[in-house]
Amino acid sequence: MTSPIQTSAEALEADAIPKIREVHVTPEGQCPDVPEKLKKSAEKKSPARWAYERIIFYIKKFEETLDNEHELAMGFVGSTSGTLKIEGMGYFDPDIVTYYGTDPTGAKTQMIQHVTQMNVTLRALPKHIDAAEPNRIGFRLFQELEEEQLSENNDVSTA
Repeated sequence: MTSPIQTSAEALEADAIPKIREVHVTPEGQCPDVPEKLKKSAEKKSPARWAYERIIFYIKKFEETLDNEHELAMGFVGSTSGTLKIEGMGYFDPDIVTYYGTDPTGAKTQMIQHVTQMNVTLRALPKHIDAAEPNRIGFRLFQELEEEQLSENNDVSTA
């Protein structure tokens, strides 16, 4: 099968647009649509910003699979820090991503990673017994990205 003929500009644009592909055993685990925010070229974002947005996407999708008895925690590969219940996340341009939360003992914790060292594992841990509802940080982080995109679009349309 041959590929469709593209102009040089179309080929460059197609190569710059982020792509995602996942295959799972069950249909409900299939790869979700990439949100518009993440379809913008990575060339216009710092490595930290780019990593931050993609991790938020994965966190949100992971949380959508959890029941009301579990919350998201993150494990750090190659680290002795164990797991961290995520309560916040940020980035520092050009290349640092940071995670805020609590460790299994309840100690306040912050993990700072260079984007070249990023290896994380998303885990489902039981929510705190006193909490009525599980903490869903991914939904809040993702909402912030969507609001930021609307604000950027409004700035462009009013300029």
